[in-house]
Amino acid sequence: MDAALPASTPLADLQPTLDALRAVWRSHRPDAAQRRDDLARLRAAFARRLDEMADAISADFGHRARAESLIADGMTVLSEIDALRGHLRGWMRPRRVGAGWKLWPARAEVRPVPLGVVGVIAPWNYPVNLALIPLATAIAAGNHVYLKPSEHTPRSSAFLRSLLAEVFPPDRVAVALGDADIGAAFAGLPFDHLVFTGSTAVGRKVMAAAAPNLTPLTLELGGKSPAIVCPGYPLDKAASRLVTGKLFNAGQTCIAPDYVLVDAARRDALLEALRFEVQGRYADAGARAADYTHIVSDAQHARLTGLIDDARARGLTVLPLLEVEGTRALAPTLIVEPGDDAEVMGEEIFGPILPVLSYRTLDEAIAFVEARDRPLALYPFGDRAQAEVILARAVAGGVTVNDTLLHFAANRLPFGGVGPSGMGAYHGRAGFDAMTKALPVLWQSRFAVSDWLRPPYARIATLIDRLVR
Repeated sequence: MDAALPASTPLADLQPTLDALRAVWRSHRPDAAQRRDDLARLRAAFARRLDEMADAISADFGHRARAESLIADGMTVLSEIDALRGHLRGWMRPRRVGAGWKLWPARAEVRPVPLGVVGVIAPWNYPVNLALIPLATAIAAGNHVYLKPSEHTPRSSAFLRSLLAEVFPPDRVAVALGDADIGAAFAGLPFDHLVFTGSTAVGRKVMAAAAPNLTPLTLELGGKSPAIVCPGYPLDKAASRLVTGKLFNAGQTCIAPDYVLVDAARRDALLEALRFEVQGRYADAGARAADYTHIVSDAQHARLTGLIDDARARGLTVLPLLEVEGTRALAPTLIVEPGDDAEVMGEEIFGPILPVLSYRTLDEAIAFVEARDRPLALYPFGDRAQAEVILARAVAGGVTVNDTLLHFAANRLPFGGVGPSGMGAYHGRAGFDAMTKALPVLWQSRFAVSDWLRPPYARIATLIDRLVR
């Protein structure tokens, strides 16, 4: 570990830190003015330090395209903070609802009430985005936050701790650093809400750790997100958008297209279109060096090369699309028609490897997706009628039609998985609602139904009989 990086948080400090965050929150719940001010200061400090952020992430990855860091971990966070500040006043306002004529003249409302202290466990693939967006949402909802960044991106985690210490007092936002043991203990703390982003396997462990405290969870997991290229859809356009989604961050994206289904007659044409698109983008050696992101760690690189080796050992067609240089650079690779027994089809890929499978009918392609765990994302490529056929049957965390990834960037769309790909949602109003309690309040008047609901009940038996019949 770099000597300049901060030390891990002692296990013994976790509960006292949570207690301090909760005690201060109880003594002074953040009002609208404080929430807006907190978000404004966070935005200003973060915008000022974007270059430092990009340097930290690139150092953690061995190399990460600067534009990818500025877009995915920079612009998305700034956009989300702007959306939170813009809508905050309206979201905080109590919402009047009808009390019903039986309770007249009472009135009813629903108040969004902050929960207390929200825990956030962030992953390594977008180490700043997936830490700061849930954190900013929790702040907008009136909570205090305890953040656990990933130990696999230590420089990015150190950046986050420095940034947040600049903006917030330690009893409003705290950061815990450390390895898997710290993460496991963190997940077991009695938070008022816990947001976890990561793999399905670790998500199960987080859910088990949270269960004794009945901690409400938002789990953003992953899975094998399919793309379906429908008959007639232009292959050059599909290839361009698939390559963007698959190679952004070298495929280390939870909503990257994990495999592609294409009508059988055009499978080979799609393979060629994908090759043409990749080689056109990275034809220049300088572009490859600057713009092609590396794999985050030796362990992840070894896992991905193992998937390719397994495909070759099974006699599958394996098509590397580039020559790349660098210790942890991995060439974009197509694997043609892998069966369910191939390792590449048994787990989320999380790298620049794309299986391409053919289908005879669109119904067959949809059935293939339906037979598997519900994915975090789904990408239909087709006309409106074809897309509607897919949407009528498939269930996924989110959908972008005729493109990839972009539903994540739509502030007003909830982002979340379903089943093995997650539970709950955040972004925009969905995140605000997840991190508040919708408190129902009934205001009684001078005259009330309860004044008549007292023994002897015989005098109202006739009225009740008429109402229920």
